[in-house]
Amino acid sequence: QVRLVESGGGLVQAGGSLRLSCVGSGSIFSFNVMAWYRQAPGKQRELVATIRSGGTITSADSVKGRFTISKDNAKNTVYLQMNSLKPEDTAVYYCKGSRTSGPLTVYDVWGQGTQVTVSS
Repeated sequence: QVRLVESGGGLVQAGGSLRLSCVGSGSIFSFNVMAWYRQAPGKQRELVATIRSGGTITSADSVKGRFTISKDNAKNTVYLQMNSLKPEDTAVYYCKGSRTSGPLTVYDVWGQGTQVTVSS
């Protein structure tokens, strides 16, 4: 029943910054893990970063040191702060919430995506 809505994408020059937001229409406490993915034309969707309910985070090697995932429980929002953007970061960025039980994924909820375009 939780809907996820991304925002904050746009067109920026290389070296610039953007902050993406993912707002839950219901409580994101329903999820064990929140994640950001991205997909560029002709490429598979790739995992960018995750944040668990307890606050632990991971990030892909390709964005480590540049992107940071965070959340604000009071605002029911997950963020992706993107700094030092490169043209290779151009993609549609998706927010995902996962409800798990041990190793089993009970269900996933995906947002609609937001376009990030980085120019040279």
